[in-house]
Amino acid sequence: MRDMETRMETGIAKARPSRRSLLAAMGAGAAALAAPAVLRAAAPRLALWGPPAGPTVTLAQAVASGALAGLAGEVSLTVWRTPDELRAGLTSGGIDLSVMPVQAAANLHNRGMGLTLVNVMTNGLLHVISPAGGPAGLAGIDGRTVAVPYANDTPDLILRALIARHGIAPRIVTTGTPIEAAQMLLAGGVDAALLSEPAATVAVLRGAEAGRPMARAVDIQEEWGAVTGLGPVVPQAGLAVTRGFAEAHGELIAPLHDALAAATAVVLADPAAAASHAAAPLDLPAPVLVRSIPHCRLTATPARDARPAIEAMLNLIAAADAAIIGGRLPGEEFYAL
Repeated sequence: MRDMETRMETGIAKARPSRRSLLAAMGAGAAALAAPAVLRAAAPRLALWGPPAGPTVTLAQAVASGALAGLAGEVSLTVWRTPDELRAGLTSGGIDLSVMPVQAAANLHNRGMGLTLVNVMTNGLLHVISPAGGPAGLAGIDGRTVAVPYANDTPDLILRALIARHGIAPRIVTTGTPIEAAQMLLAGGVDAALLSEPAATVAVLRGAEAGRPMARAVDIQEEWGAVTGLGPVVPQAGLAVTRGFAEAHGELIAPLHDALAAATAVVLADPAAAASHAAAPLDLPAPVLVRSIPHCRLTATPARDARPAIEAMLNLIAAADAAIIGGRLPGEEFYAL
């Protein structure tokens, strides 16, 4: 990986310092302008959690730029590594603020946990990766072996919903994490792997290093849009807050979203600077993250604005079993903004 990083760095243009300074000021300034009165009600600590995936780049940018400094005396960012770790943290009270799969947030909300969704932070970052030159499109995985991370969690549920719609029958092999799925693919143990970003980019780059070129054979977002008629939008993950946080610091929710919206704009405008902030939390080289960001479909859309796309997604993945979303679509109270 170190050799790959060195080679990639030579091909990445560094942003001018003045541009980075301007973008950082934009992020911090937007948050301050959004809620100057919040300084009086700042939380003692703002502990953000994020997935091992693209939206954590936005969180890292917001933290590193100081855009959240006016909201709390101390701000931290931790990456949860599996959905089970996330659920355990939410249940124990160790996690109050986290970017998480929208489907999981809806399920926990309907089961009485009191989670509410603040926004959507990615419109989908899933691809099926397979050896270059092979069959493309969903039809191309029919009858083939596909590694899929997180059994019965969002990536798995999304792929299974599409498989059912297309009437195809790939052989699904579940793995513990996206990186494990990528490793199986690179080792030749499976024909393809369903990967989120940045794991998809890691697989493509490592395949090129090993002389086994990989390609994004299926853009899940495009396939999803063809089914829903709503365009290539999978409102896959967003920031959710617990009832406890909402009751104690509800006045911080709107300015927190505003700060994340500003951070998203900075990430998209200057991926190299954002990648440098996210490299340590995600434990990946910054040049890998630079390559990944364009495939993450990062956004910061208030939850209520995303509700039609969210409900379309929840209806599709729960068609075979409503228990996947806690038995029903969540009501208005699920949408914090």
